[in-house]
Amino acid sequence: MEAIIFCGIQATGKTSFYKQHFFDTHMRISMDQLHTRNKEGRFLEVCFSVQQPFVVDNTNAGKAEREKYITLAKQYKFKVTGYYFKSALAGAIARNNNRSGKAFIPEVGIRGTYSRLELPSLEEGFDELYFVEIVDNMFVIKPWTNEV
Repeated sequence: MEAIIFCGIQATGKTSFYKQHFFDTHMRISMDQLHTRNKEGRFLEVCFSVQQPFVVDNTNAGKAEREKYITLAKQYKFKVTGYYFKSALAGAIARNNNRSGKAFIPEVGIRGTYSRLELPSLEEGFDELYFVEIVDNMFVIKPWTNEV
């Protein structure tokens, strides 16, 4: 079974990437939908108990945020794959400005996440790690090289 953890600031394409690549195979765990850590925890419990692959579609900006998912996934013998989404601040703010309603994030929120952003590393416990960027409105996935 596989646990996928997305990392990156808001408006970098994480949810669109999920829909394009994992919608048919992995449960989506997202605070945008679940709203509370209690609900998130219960969904994770179900995924682990029934061996359901899942994607954690949150910003997961810091190592500490990712650690809880990685630790649990390893405990339940899940493969842990990470996807880091290129988090260029100007591009994210521009994409966010095209959003409306609840999808729109105040710029201060994006900047705050950016200030906490820590690049992921294989040493955190990822079995695989990838770099994702948007080029000409298409997702380009590259193996992780510890560079952005």
